[in-house]
Amino acid sequence: MSLKIRLTRMGSKKRPFYRIVALDSATRRDGRPLDYLGHYNPMVDPAEINVDNDKVKLWMDRGATPSDTVKSLLKKAATAE
Repeated sequence: MSLKIRLTRMGSKKRPFYRIVALDSATRRDGRPLDYLGHYNPMVDPAEINVDNDKVKLWMDRGATPSDTVKSLLKKAATAE
C-alpha cells in the first residue's frame, strides 16, 4: 500500500477549498481519506494554509509521500510560522 499526502477539493463551483489528507495512492481524489492533516484556502488574500505538522510528520514516518503541490504548501506554511 503506497501512501500519499495530497489535496482533496471541497467548496462550490468557482470557489475552491482544499483539504490536505493522507490516503492510499489508488484512492480517487475525493475518496475517503485515512486522516485529515489540514486545509488550504486559495480564495482569500493572502492564501490561508493550516497544517497539523505533528500529523504530517507521523504519516511521513509511516512512508507517505507528499504530492508536489502539498510539498510546496508545507514549505510555505513553515516559512509563515
